[in-house]
Amino acid sequence: MRPLTAISSGLLLAACLLASGASAQTGGSEGLSPTLLAIKNAHAVRLGYRESSPPFSFLDPSGRPIGYSLELCEAIVEEIGVEVDDPNLRIDYVKVTSDDRIDAVLQNKIDLECGSTTANSERGKRVAFSPLMFVAGTKLMVPKASSVQQLADLKGKTIVVTKGTTNEQAIQAADKKLSLGLNIVVGADHEQSYQMLADGKADAFATDDILLSGLIVRHKSQDKFRVTGDFLSYDPYGIMFRKGEPQLAAVVERTFRKLGSNHDLVPLYNKWFIARMPTGEKMNVPISLQLEEAFKAMDDSASANN
Repeated sequence: MRPLTAISSGLLLAACLLASGASAQTGGSEGLSPTLLAIKNAHAVRLGYRESSPPFSFLDPSGRPIGYSLELCEAIVEEIGVEVDDPNLRIDYVKVTSDDRIDAVLQNKIDLECGSTTANSERGKRVAFSPLMFVAGTKLMVPKASSVQQLADLKGKTIVVTKGTTNEQAIQAADKKLSLGLNIVVGADHEQSYQMLADGKADAFATDDILLSGLIVRHKSQDKFRVTGDFLSYDPYGIMFRKGEPQLAAVVERTFRKLGSNHDLVPLYNKWFIARMPTGEKMNVPISLQLEEAFKAMDDSASANN
């Protein structure tokens, strides 16, 4: 478990990033912000999804994007429909990767990014984030027979990270600090990084602990790989969208508050992390104390204040 101060600072950061996303919007015509006006005119919302970030955003056997983050985004789409007075908005799914997801938001290729993206201060200078939806951190996946327990055990060995992730930055920083002489190789997405480990091209794969567990479950490789090591980073997740549009930020936060007040956030979490997923796998990851507290903070119902 993380120290309470780290948890508190992470929750505060997520709140600050949301506030910073609502700081400098200039309204479009019809009183709508630019993104909302474009959505109204197109009668569609473009959701960025990931192909290999179970259970947040991935493909079912038919190739349809599904996951916890996508369900949250679909709830936001409903609230956008209320805001723009169009209850029949179409959803267009747009594939993004860890490397191009931020640019997809900045270049107006997607309206909401529905993946497994860390809301940190560096990214908060460029994009905005929803309230906290998950808390993760960098760990290692290694073969079950490996003697590796901590990052230091990989001295001089090869470790794979996924391009454009905070995990890549965390490993580079730790390598420099500890003088490990790591051979850091890069995968284009989590699936490719996993495959590099499976093919013996790397001694370990470093990314968020929950994503490592999700890939192991997805590939039914519990007998082949294990997750190990101390947390090497702190990664609070959020839905990403364009910065400087407080009207859009308000819609996103209102969605979370409605879900919180209707007590839908924890059941939604349980659907993807506790129960059997639509694809048949089970994660069996109970909700963390910090995420449970964040969800409680979203509850504006009378019962929450009694």
